[in-house]
Amino acid sequence: MEVIKNKTFDEERALYGSRNLLVKDCRFDGPADGESAFKEAQDIQVENVFFNLRYPFWHDQRVKIDGAELTELCRAALWYTDDVEITNSKLHGIKALRECSGVKMDGCDIISPEFGWSTRGIEMKNSSAESEYFMMRSDHLHFGNVSLKGKYSFQYIEDSVFENCSFDTKDAFWHAKNVVVRNSVVKGEYLAWYCENVTFENCKIIGTQPLCYCKNLKLINCEMAGCDLSFEKSDVEATLTVPIESIKNPLSGHIYVPAVGEMIVDDENAKGEVLITKAECA
Repeated sequence: MEVIKNKTFDEERALYGSRNLLVKDCRFDGPADGESAFKEAQDIQVENVFFNLRYPFWHDQRVKIDGAELTELCRAALWYTDDVEITNSKLHGIKALRECSGVKMDGCDIISPEFGWSTRGIEMKNSSAESEYFMMRSDHLHFGNVSLKGKYSFQYIEDSVFENCSFDTKDAFWHAKNVVVRNSVVKGEYLAWYCENVTFENCKIIGTQPLCYCKNLKLINCEMAGCDLSFEKSDVEATLTVPIESIKNPLSGHIYVPAVGEMIVDDENAKGEVLITKAECA
């Protein structure tokens, strides 16, 4: 493997088409303002590298990035790239990951609007993210110990699992399919409308008008706080551990709950049953 250390690159396609390359303690920055440093490359390792230029990793195969900093100017950093490992790195440019596959991330700090669109197979753990439209239209995600702050997250995702996470994000999981969220806190408005085959297990859900227009929705031992007008037009099987503010017109299924502040049924098609598991609020 060729090794490049302690150099600065700013030209266009500086290492285009490289193979079997280790780049260490280098910078991609400078007045030439060149783009696409590693385009069409394979078997690339990057360690402690500073990226301040656009589109560094496009159409690449087998990339390992450790201890890197991708600045706000390093936009659209990884597109159309497969078999990627990113560890202990900062990804701070817009659209940092898109249409990639086989991505593993650990110990990363993400500040990137429109991150992760149309990506297949991301394992992310021990990381934090700030983003809008985070992971839209992606599938086969597996997140563990990830915190997120943003808006419109996980829309149209499929076949994914989230464990021990904390999400503060409105309009999350809209149109999601085949998703499990376990042992997590999900805070935001209008959670998971129009989702299908989504399960929340041992979760705390916070925010107004959650879980409406859902199909085959399941909640297992969940706490819902500040949740009014919940489950409207949803097919739901739910076991809740604490009282809920209000439930409105569940379409079908059963909701087991200690108490309901307000039960709204003004739609003749709302056949879902609400069953009180305790006589009084705790």
